[in-house]
Amino acid sequence: MAEPEAAPTAGREPFGSRLSRAMAHRGPLCVGIDPHPGLLKAWGLNDDAAGLERFSLTVVEAVGSLAAAVKPQVALYERHGSAGIAVLERTLASAADAGVLTIADAKRGDIGSTMAAYADAWLRDGSSLAADSVTLSPYLGFESLRPALDLAAEYGRGVFVLALTSNPEGASVQHVGGVDSVARRIVEAAAGENSRYPGALGSVGLVVGATVGGALQDLQLDLAAVRGIILAPGLGAQGATAADLKETFGSAYAQVLGTSSRDILSAGPAVGALRDAARRTLEPLLAR
Repeated sequence: MAEPEAAPTAGREPFGSRLSRAMAHRGPLCVGIDPHPGLLKAWGLNDDAAGLERFSLTVVEAVGSLAAAVKPQVALYERHGSAGIAVLERTLASAADAGVLTIADAKRGDIGSTMAAYADAWLRDGSSLAADSVTLSPYLGFESLRPALDLAAEYGRGVFVLALTSNPEGASVQHVGGVDSVARRIVEAAAGENSRYPGALGSVGLVVGATVGGALQDLQLDLAAVRGIILAPGLGAQGATAADLKETFGSAYAQVLGTSSRDILSAGPAVGALRDAARRTLEPLLAR
């Protein structure tokens, strides 16, 4: 593949360093922005682009000064077509204005020029969809993610690679091989990728479900050695607590960014109520 053009933002601090500092200063909480139809209805909003925008910008207003990151669920914007994508663009811009890092939860994964196009959309400066980081699926082979890995490094952005998810179907792929599992190979590949980054943590993180329980021990996964942030969805409504995160992640707990969506979002639509819910979720995470 041809070398990418020099980034117009050469010298930007790597994403891993920026997120690590945000977690240290604000606490290890990521708030998911998940505008499900049911939540829109509960907030008294229409299930349309206008309701989507009101919902999204309210969440950013409420938690933008509290959370280390916010994570818009891309599919819930795509379902509204081009109008929904336009709302996502404005949501990402609003988060940037608020000074909170963004994780576009797109779970993209493909090969060749298609993966390069995804990388260009989510990671290139000048793209209206550019986020601070994006989630990726490695199940066409970790190296298929190369365009995104390289573009993220060039532009000071980051990626979170699906490694061990807590949905029941995930084990049928991720656990295959036992101690030489698919998940372990992804973890080791991410660790190798982070060797290109100086400092304590690199910009290649992993997605590991907060409710995976003993799977990390069963598969002998060394997440601390990855030197990347572990994005752990499932805090709150899906059942995981701060105590569960400590027990599950052990020596890697300092790298864990706990993610809560519905548990916080269900407190809306009042900004103050959302902020209070985020503070309640964050407080036990601060006792690290």
